[in-house]
Amino acid sequence: MLSRTSADVVRATLPAVGAAIGEITPIFYRRLFAAHPELERDLFNRGNQAQGDQQRALAGSIAAYATLLVAEDGPEPKQVLGRIAHKHASLGVTEDQYPIVHEHLFAAIVEVLGDAVTPAVAAAWDEVYWQMARDLIELERGLYAEAGVAPGDGFRELVVRRRTQEAPDTVSFELAAPDGRPLPEGRPGQYVSLGVRLADGARQLRQYSLIGSAPGTWSISVRAVPATRGAGDAIIPAGEVSNHLHANVFEGDRLQVSAPFGELTLTEADTPLVLVSAGIGITPMLGFLHHLRDAGSTRPITVLHADRTPARHAHRAEVKDLVATLPQATLTRWYEDLGPRPEREDLIEGLVSLDGIELPADADVYLCGPVPFMASVKAALVRRAVPEERIRYEIFGPDRELAAA
Repeated sequence: MLSRTSADVVRATLPAVGAAIGEITPIFYRRLFAAHPELERDLFNRGNQAQGDQQRALAGSIAAYATLLVAEDGPEPKQVLGRIAHKHASLGVTEDQYPIVHEHLFAAIVEVLGDAVTPAVAAAWDEVYWQMARDLIELERGLYAEAGVAPGDGFRELVVRRRTQEAPDTVSFELAAPDGRPLPEGRPGQYVSLGVRLADGARQLRQYSLIGSAPGTWSISVRAVPATRGAGDAIIPAGEVSNHLHANVFEGDRLQVSAPFGELTLTEADTPLVLVSAGIGITPMLGFLHHLRDAGSTRPITVLHADRTPARHAHRAEVKDLVATLPQATLTRWYEDLGPRPEREDLIEGLVSLDGIELPADADVYLCGPVPFMASVKAALVRRAVPEERIRYEIFGPDRELAAA
C-alpha cells in the first residue's frame, strides 16, 4: 500500500498526470527504444506501436492502477493485474526489465510535466510504479512456477505436425514436440505465444488461443490480417506475424512456442455457460467446447457466433459438430451476408442481437472477438441484468477494459 503522504499527493495530482499520460507514453517508448532497440525488435508488437495501441494501453493501466491505490473502496489493485501478468509471462518478461522501464518512463514524465514534478510528486509516483512492479513481478513468478519454467525461459521449439485451411483467410497448426514427447495440457481458454523470426531479423511475438487437439499436442488457428484503412483514412498495416505464418509455415517447420498462459479459463462448475464470439474470436470457445465434450459435460451451453459470411466462418463445421455432441448445448449464428441461404432459427442475417436469447441468471458468460463487438455485447448483457462479475473476456492486443455503457 502507498504511504499516506504519497497517497495524498497521487490523489491530488492524478487528474493532471492522467490528462498528460497520453503525451507521456509516446515519449517514454521513444526513449526506451532509442536506448534498447532490441526491445522493439524482439519483444514489443511493432504493429501495436505503429497504431499507438500499446501507448494507450500503458497509459490506461498506470492510471487505473493509481486510481485503485488511492480509492476509498473498490477491488484490491493487485487483482486487476492478472491479465497483464499472464501476457508478460507469455512474452518472457523478467524482473530485471522493470528498472529499465522505470528509468525511461520517469524521464518522459519530467519532460512533459517539467517543474510540476516536484520532489514530493516524483517520490509519490515513484512509489506507485514500484508498487505496481512488485505486484506484477510476484504474479509473474507464480505463473512461471505453475508452468514449470524459469522466469523468462518459457519457450520451446515445436514442430508443425499438421496445417489445415479452416477458411480462405484462416489456417490452423497442430504443434508437437520434435521428439514425440507429449506436451503439457493447457487449461481451456489459455493461449500460447509464438516467437517468429521475420525477414528483417526481428523476432516478433503474438498470442494464439489453444483450440483443442490430439492428446499431447497443441493446436492454434491464425487469421491473416490484411492492411486496412482506419480513422481519417490512416493505413493500418497488415499483420506481420499472421501473414508470415500463412505464407511460410508448413508441415515439418519449427516454431518457438511459449508455455500456455491466460486467465480466461473455464469455470469448473455446473452453472450454465454462454459463449459469445465473432470472427477469429471463436478460438478460445473451441478450446472450451473440446474440453466440455471430452469431460462429458451436461452443463447448459448457449453458443452465439457472428461472422461476415458462412464461407469466412473458420471452424464452422467443427463448432457445429461439437455443439451436437453436448446434450444441453445450442448454437445460433449471425452472418452479415447469408447469400442466397434463407434465414432460420439458428442462422440469421445481420449483426448479433441478444433479443430473444435466453440468458440464465446464473450463467457464466465468455466473450471474444473485436473490441467494439465485445463492448457492444457486454453493454447488452449489462442491460439484461447479467452481473458484471459473471462476464469474462479475452483481448488479444494491448490490455484494456470494456466499457459497459
